[in-house]
Amino acid sequence: MKKSELTVIGAGASGIMAALTAAMQGKKVTLIERQARVGRKLMATGNGRCNITNIKADLPFYHGDNVGFAEYALCSMPVQKTIEFFSSIGLLTTVEEGGRVYPLSNSANSVVDTLRYALEATGVEIVNSCLIKTAKKHGDVFRIYSDEPVIECNKLIIACGGAAGEKLGGSQDGYKILKSFGHSSTAIAPALSQIKTKPDFPRSLKGVKADVRARIEENGNTIATSEGEALFTETGVSGPAIFDISRTAAVNSNKNLELRLNFFRNRTEADLYDYINNKKQKMPNLSASEVWTGALHNRLGRMLIKYSGIDSNKIVSELSQDEMSKIVRNSLDFVLPIYGTDSFSQAQVTAGGIRCSEFCDKTMQSKIVKGLYACGEVLDIDGDCGGFNLQWAWSSGYLAGLTLD
Repeated sequence: MKKSELTVIGAGASGIMAALTAAMQGKKVTLIERQARVGRKLMATGNGRCNITNIKADLPFYHGDNVGFAEYALCSMPVQKTIEFFSSIGLLTTVEEGGRVYPLSNSANSVVDTLRYALEATGVEIVNSCLIKTAKKHGDVFRIYSDEPVIECNKLIIACGGAAGEKLGGSQDGYKILKSFGHSSTAIAPALSQIKTKPDFPRSLKGVKADVRARIEENGNTIATSEGEALFTETGVSGPAIFDISRTAAVNSNKNLELRLNFFRNRTEADLYDYINNKKQKMPNLSASEVWTGALHNRLGRMLIKYSGIDSNKIVSELSQDEMSKIVRNSLDFVLPIYGTDSFSQAQVTAGGIRCSEFCDKTMQSKIVKGLYACGEVLDIDGDCGGFNLQWAWSSGYLAGLTLD
């Protein structure tokens, strides 16, 4: 039997931070990971660059049934303190568009390696490729059962992450362990994922990017909005602007929803009429299908003209006022019926999780079982795209590791 003061289950962002924070206080820490190495999911974030945090990270960018729970952690380990922490262990960072913070090296490997070196330097015992069977409390100690020798500890932190990113280690293990201790969960759904649209969506747009204002409507009511880049795929729409509202599509999957896209979010209706009239005046013999050439990606522009029912043989000067109205309307409010989102295997994060109301927001300790803590994605907190979820992981992991006395 192995013994430690603290065992952390899950060597993702929050688990690593919790282990480091405790070890830096002189605690004897064991960190258990089901994958062959620590931080595997971190390697894939930010397209392999690891979007560490976002300088805008604050409560409005987070979601959950009890989202206010996250405030104390985010204030205890704010963005600047996070950046300073990484600097202290040798990782330099840079701030990019949208407040996104990346390693100066532009490589997620740098982040994972720096954290791994810090774990080794602080004496954290790492147990990789370890599948937990169960965890139980016997008196004042916890015992963790796996294929490895039983681990006994005084404090236990569950940092297993959520169900998203199954190929990178995402699982429901954390939920199962916490439920075995009497905790409960909200419904979970994939978030930060592609939104799938009806099969008749024109596949000719696959690979096309556009700057959009996106919104989700239910029976004429807007229930989510976002702005930024959208990427068209074979089965729907992806990209940062879509990721931020995909959570709404996932948790309302049993309802009739529409995705509505504005391809000219910084232009007025009058601007678009002026643009078309200018083409009619200066290029009267231009094919009507090329009206948006110079304003939108060619494939997107042609699709909008076709979608508006304009004869491809018509020239610009022949466009009627009614036809112009259809083109403008569809370009400002392009409607796509939603039939789902990507599954957990493709999603970047999990919406929902273990109920935050069952934990103390100032310590991350369970209100049900003394000495049991949870942090990161396993809890019912998730953030927008752009480094917000990792900041929650760092902040909640720090708080869990800090308040063990």
